Amino acid sequence: MMHAALSIWILSAVICMGRGHHHIGHDDAASQDTSESSLSLVMSENKQFGISLYKKLAAHPSSEGKNVFFSPSSVSMALAALSVGARGETHSQLFSGLGYNSSLLTQADVDQAFQAILDRSNGTMNEDISEGTAVFVDNHFKARPEFLETLRQSYHAEGFNVDFAQSQDSANTINKYVEGKTNGKIDKLVESMDPSTVMYLISYIYYKGKWATPFDPKLTRDDEFAVDENTKVPVQMMNMEEMLDTYHDQAINTSVLHLPFNNSYSMLLLLPDDMAMLENAICPAHITKWMKWMKPRMHDVYVPKFSIKSSYLLNDVLKEMGMTAMFGDSADLSGIADGQKLAVSEVVHQATLDVDEGGATAAAATGIGITLLSLRFVPVMKFNRPFMVVITERNSENILFMGKIINPNI
Repeated sequence: MMHAALSIWILSAVICMGRGHHHIGHDDAASQDTSESSLSLVMSENKQFGISLYKKLAAHPSSEGKNVFFSPSSVSMALAALSVGARGETHSQLFSGLGYNSSLLTQADVDQAFQAILDRSNGTMNEDISEGTAVFVDNHFKARPEFLETLRQSYHAEGFNVDFAQSQDSANTINKYVEGKTNGKIDKLVESMDPSTVMYLISYIYYKGKWATPFDPKLTRDDEFAVDENTKVPVQMMNMEEMLDTYHDQAINTSVLHLPFNNSYSMLLLLPDDMAMLENAICPAHITKWMKWMKPRMHDVYVPKFSIKSSYLLNDVLKEMGMTAMFGDSADLSGIADGQKLAVSEVVHQATLDVDEGGATAAAATGIGITLLSLRFVPVMKFNRPFMVVITERNSENILFMGKIINPNI
């Protein structure tokens, strides 16, 4: 059976550094129209889905020996937006795969929850964080108005008409949009067009944060990073000696460093004795525990500068998570359009991560030049071997990005 191709491209970009000051306020206006219990449930399941997806990606043969980095928030948002147009078993599988209990959450509950999430993250004129979706529809394809309206209202979707028969022009249109939304970090998402494509559904997230306590570039030195027992690579190692929040989780032999940005977002760096043990054990409760129990202590911290980019075709991983129907003959996406048999052709995700000293200025580099601290012991925490990274919003613990750094140079 021939299908019109519905391609879902999920993209995200993050820069964990910056020059601008940015403070995100607590705007609860958007949540007044949303059931707090439903919002809490959706956000809780999004966290669990993100960690489950991380485990699948990390265990996939294509990830062996490679960095893993992606945006759980972006993937959840794209699949939830797709579920607006799914029906029957296809909808059930999407909800189940995302962790949503259909007896507790309706599609309207999920839509309203994402609207509240997006209203909160985009509720500032500052460009340091931006999330949303976009839908590109072929000129000859008639989508249901109610589907497009729900995407516009709840998922902040922008809509565009394109002629997919003009493959190069439509690819250029999509790539230009993506490049603008990610400030140039992802500049060529689309390489070629499937001639049967009728719609592209895109989810994006862009985050740029400045460290609350920047690293001093003068202290950055050449160093080595142990990829494994036999391989070391050169890195630029940043350093600071500061009062920093840390926690050592003895149950999984992992040290946790909390590096807050100058807003409500934070980066957690996880340095395990055994990466496999951490990856098998980690769950949302760990993040809650670490954020609650970490304590400030003087540490001599070393973190490598790095810039990585990842790209994933998620079809197989999502099938392993139970979302099979949307890809095949049994796909029911009749909520998107009347009278046409649609199926998802591919789910692609791209993400980038840049970490540096954080735009430190002379005025921001205070407290680092303390060289005469008497003779008391200052513990060293050095991220010179594989570690995990989580970028989270401190109040909601929403996981924007997650991954592991095996080699900072690739």
